[in-house]
Amino acid sequence: MRASPKRAFLKPLKRGLILGHRWLGIATGLFLAAWVLSGLVMLYVAFPALKEAERLSRLAPLAWDRVLLGPDAALARAGLDPAPGGLSLSMRGGAPVYQVTTRDDARHVVSAETGQALGEIDGAAARASFGEGATVRAVTRDPWTVRDRYDPVRPFHVVALGDAAGTELYVSARTGAVVLDTTRRERLWNWLGAIPHWFYPTPLRARGELWRGTVLWVSGLATAGVLSGLALGIWRLRLYRPYAAGVSPYRGLGRWHHLLGTLGGLSLLSFVASGWLSMNPNHWFSPRTPPAALQAAYAGPPAAVGRAALDGLARPGIVEVRFTQVGGRPVLVAADARGRRVAVPPPTEAILRAAAARAWPEARIAATETLTAYDAYWYPHHDTRPLPVLRVRFDDPAATWLHLDPETGALLDRLDASGRLQRWLFEAPHRLDFGNLFQARPAWDAVMWLLNGLGATIALSGVVLGWRRLRRRARLG
Repeated sequence: MRASPKRAFLKPLKRGLILGHRWLGIATGLFLAAWVLSGLVMLYVAFPALKEAERLSRLAPLAWDRVLLGPDAALARAGLDPAPGGLSLSMRGGAPVYQVTTRDDARHVVSAETGQALGEIDGAAARASFGEGATVRAVTRDPWTVRDRYDPVRPFHVVALGDAAGTELYVSARTGAVVLDTTRRERLWNWLGAIPHWFYPTPLRARGELWRGTVLWVSGLATAGVLSGLALGIWRLRLYRPYAAGVSPYRGLGRWHHLLGTLGGLSLLSFVASGWLSMNPNHWFSPRTPPAALQAAYAGPPAAVGRAALDGLARPGIVEVRFTQVGGRPVLVAADARGRRVAVPPPTEAILRAAAARAWPEARIAATETLTAYDAYWYPHHDTRPLPVLRVRFDDPAATWLHLDPETGALLDRLDASGRLQRWLFEAPHRLDFGNLFQARPAWDAVMWLLNGLGATIALSGVVLGWRRLRRRARLG
């Protein structure tokens, strides 16, 4: 008797789902378990980073009497042309210097007394500011500085302060500035958190494209494995005409894997699929960081800044002055060790709008708004984002938004329709960041623990089932 066309189609489909889910689960089950468990660690311990407040707190007050040259004269003597926003004045080794980032992202240090370009510092100079109890070692790349954003300031002198927290400061040999701090707690927990979660073994992460491709393939295969398992679990579930063993045809651990996978498969799928999307496959989403050309157009043509421009900021307690431009107008932003800032001259909203319009000439400004509270697209989840912020909306096909700091005029980011879509496809399901939903703690923590715990149980039970099958095949083999 010939099978019906429907049965002839469904039987190989089910067989394919079973085999596909089985072998994809064997290949990626441990990765899935590691991802969901390490994600729980990351809820409470972030990857080491130097916060702006920490950076400023470690700077010495400027010795104004030794600032003999303005930025124009000092840069002319050194023969350097900084990128927009790539110039600041601070202290290094007891002397005022200009920290310069040129348009090729190279870093230079220029004396504010002589205009001479200064060379690298040695370990003794790096340790000198931190007391006799500090020790120093040389590092070029390690798990905490593996990202390519640190390439322009390598190598480092790592200064261990010898304090109770086990603090280590990464001082750039090239610039003499502290670029990172870590504590013993951060280092320990990140071996269980961000490093396994982000696939951060140093030799792999140091090769950016290889790392990105590896994460995309592994997370893509894991997504296919979870999706096939969810489809198979629903298919094999019988609520109205149960099997002899109940609603699931399996027994023992297989039964638990089936039922829990069907119950929690959708949340596990949302975690792993959104993680895959975070790697921006095929570059579907535009990055929020404004491209160099946009930053240059927003800054406008270079404006002269002489020594006299610093006189209004020469007050005690100032540790840094940043030199920026908005639409060709210089803006000097001074900060003290507590992070308090003053901008001279402060840009007006009209100036900001005009600079934004010149930066995006292919479109017109459709609307502007000043945000005094966070919303769905400007929020501080694991980030530091200032308020208030000026949002400028354009009428271009990509529906571009620019976020500007109304206090300093800084161009903070660019967000277009693809970036807003990624916010809902990645941040929302991966971090349960749906606006105000689940943001009240400890409710958010409880939901994250429940879903991650369920996902880990599904993954680990699958690993055990896969191991048993491999052992049986080996014995029969």
